[in-house]
Amino acid sequence: MSLVLVVEDESAIAELISLNLRHAGYEVTLAASADQAQSEVDRVLPDLVILDWMLPGASGLQLARRWRGETRTRELPIIMLTARADEGDKIHGLDAGADDYLTKPFSTQELMARIRAVLRRRAPEALDSAVELGPLKIDPATRRVSRGEQDIKVGPTEFRLLHFFMTHPERVHSRAQLLDRVWGDHVFIEERTVDVHVKRLREALSPSGCSSMIETVRGAGYRLTQQAGALQA
Repeated sequence: MSLVLVVEDESAIAELISLNLRHAGYEVTLAASADQAQSEVDRVLPDLVILDWMLPGASGLQLARRWRGETRTRELPIIMLTARADEGDKIHGLDAGADDYLTKPFSTQELMARIRAVLRRRAPEALDSAVELGPLKIDPATRRVSRGEQDIKVGPTEFRLLHFFMTHPERVHSRAQLLDRVWGDHVFIEERTVDVHVKRLREALSPSGCSSMIETVRGAGYRLTQQAGALQA
């Protein structure tokens, strides 16, 4: 279930959006000011933010710029919602980092469609299509990991971890980034938990000769590379 943070100081509009989101199966958190919005993002990183431009305290534009400038929130999907309909304002909103921009008054059906579109663009790892990298194949629809005809048994957390690695190959991911993306930003989980699950994943991949595909990058984190595993028989 995706978590959507609605940042809107007009309670009637906030409740209308919230009602439609919950009806569509989303989990919703509300914030009526920039400070509240920042507190909610600090507490749990949402999957998407619907952000009003005019807010008490800092503006939505300032919030978007701040989030885009920080590593933890750089990829946070943002839909700007505002009464400012001028083309120049829209350009300012998009330049500040908004993924989409909707003007008031708005159609709730259009807003829901835009939310679905932004989440699809920003979260390809959530799709059910099978992914292959080197000799490894992972299929979220059937929850199977395999190398050729050989099935590889992995636990549910290791499955999510491997799926993230395989949909973002050859890139170094810090422990904090992995906690955000695989564990859902449970901020009270210690970073060394990542090390434990990487170790378990390597052990699960070992019989198939693919454990060396997961590389430790000293001082930075982990990455999945196909070169090492592809060379093993």
